[in-house]
Amino acid sequence: MDRLRSPGGCPWDAVQTHDSLRRYLLEETYEAYDALVDGDDVALREELGDVLLQVVFHARLGQEADPPWSIDEVAGGLIDKLVRRHPHVFADRTVTGAADVAANWEEIKKAEKGRTSVTDGLARSQPALALAQALVRRTARTGLPPPQAGGALGDRLLDLVVEAQEAGLDAEAELRAAADRYAADLRTAEGV
Repeated sequence: MDRLRSPGGCPWDAVQTHDSLRRYLLEETYEAYDALVDGDDVALREELGDVLLQVVFHARLGQEADPPWSIDEVAGGLIDKLVRRHPHVFADRTVTGAADVAANWEEIKKAEKGRTSVTDGLARSQPALALAQALVRRTARTGLPPPQAGGALGDRLLDLVVEAQEAGLDAEAELRAAADRYAADLRTAEGV
């Protein structure tokens, strides 16, 4: 990365910014996700390399930030987080299974981040259906009531997310499967 960003390196890499690279991080993440969904380990290895390239590229840009930061700080922060959030491995907390681990993780994360609302820390840029699903899932854990049915299209879509949650379904996966079926039907109708 240093050579690519240096004089005599790559003109395209040299002019990139965090802003200009945002879409590539998202695209590469979706491509890795597709490889996971397809169960394609060869593609997954390649796509994870592309995601890693984005991490390394952004970390290299971090060296030019004010104040600067590095990939070593990114990795160090990750290691510290894993140790803090696994007290059943690195400290004396006892767990009886994966559910305890997940609950501890959320409890520790909430304390670390000082979060008071179920909406705190939600990725606002995620697709709207995934955002709604995360809100409904988090709301269900608190015991607060789900949103009331409404008449507007957005409200009706949210009602369907609540219905999916109550049925134990992943609304995103259900819609994606329906869209995939529709795409297959279109290809058939087109004779492709």
